[in-house]
Amino acid sequence: MNIRYLSCATLSTLVWLTQPAAAVDLASDAHMVERGEYLVKVSGCNDCHTPGYPEAAGKMPEEQWLTGSSVGFQGPWGTTYPSNLRLYVQDLTESEWLARLRQPMRPPMPWFNLSAMTDGDLTALYRFIRHLGAAGEPAPRAAEPGMAVTTPYIEFVPKNLPKVAKH
Repeated sequence: MNIRYLSCATLSTLVWLTQPAAAVDLASDAHMVERGEYLVKVSGCNDCHTPGYPEAAGKMPEEQWLTGSSVGFQGPWGTTYPSNLRLYVQDLTESEWLARLRQPMRPPMPWFNLSAMTDGDLTALYRFIRHLGAAGEPAPRAAEPGMAVTTPYIEFVPKNLPKVAKH
């Protein structure tokens, strides 16, 4: 048997064997991206991280999703801003993303909801956001309590709380 013929036959077989795996990987990744899109919608990510999303009743082009906001949330913790997730994920690996989403975050980010998600769900979010690609500008940096801000903000301070009886 000719070595050239054997090499070509072996190479052809390897190419043939790897094609189905590649097709499965692409289908799996497409499923993850689709799942991530679903999770972004139903988890309320766009409500804060996409400017104008609630006001538009969710009728916003995907190109505008998750680009952060310059409208802050102010409370006893200071003033925080919804980050531009499309820029944020560009510098993170999947494992870094998973580790970060398991950590406490500043209010009003519901990090405790994220920490209850499965690794598969969080990976799907990551892949969807990466699929969207980088867009927009970074959100303003958080301001410490008492620090003046020049951006619009939503005040998260309860009003008219009932008086607590003293014993």
